[in-house]
Amino acid sequence: MKDIEKLKSTNKCNGCDLEGVDLSEANLNGVVLNEANLRGADLNHAFLFRAYMINTNFSGADLSGTDLCNSDMREADLREADLRWADLSEVDLSDADLRWANLSEADLRWANLYKAKLGGANLSYVNLSGADLSDANLIGANLKKADLSRVDLRGANLTATNLSEANLTDVILDEKQSAVLQSLRCP
Repeated sequence: MKDIEKLKSTNKCNGCDLEGVDLSEANLNGVVLNEANLRGADLNHAFLFRAYMINTNFSGADLSGTDLCNSDMREADLREADLRWADLSEVDLSDADLRWANLSEADLRWANLYKAKLGGANLSYVNLSGADLSDANLIGANLKKADLSRVDLRGANLTATNLSEANLTDVILDEKQSAVLQSLRCP
C-alpha cells in the first residue's frame, strides 16, 4: 500500500493504484489523482472539493454523498459508479464516461458534461440546471423528474431518453435535434 501512504502524506498521487481502497469520509480536498486507478474504491461521503482527477478510473466506485464540487474530472471513467446524492456542482466532466452510473439526486448544477457518455445512466431527480450537456450521449438515460432548466443540449443524443416530469424550462436545443426527440418518453 505504498500508494495510499503517498496519497496521505502528499495529497498527490498521479498514476497511483488505489483499486478497492477505503477512503470513505476522507478529507481529500484539493487532491491530485490524475490517471490514478480507483476502480471499486469506497469514497462515500469523502471530501474532494477542487480535486484534480483527470483521466482517473472510478469504474464501479462508491462516490455516494461525496463532495466533488469544482473538481476537474475530464475524461474520467465512472462507468457503473454510485454517485447518488453527490455534489458535482461546477465539476468538469467533459469527455467523461458515466455509462450505467447511478447519479440519482446528485447536484450537477453548472457542471461541464460536454461530450460525456451517459448512456443508460440513472439521472432521476438530479439537478442539472445550467449544465453543459452539448454533444453528450444520453442514449437510454433516465432523467425522470430531473431539473434541466437552462441546460445546453445542443448536439446531444437523446434517443430513448426518459424525460418524464423533467423540468425543461429554457433548455437550449439545436434545430437538428427534432428527429432525435421523436423517441423521447415524456408522458
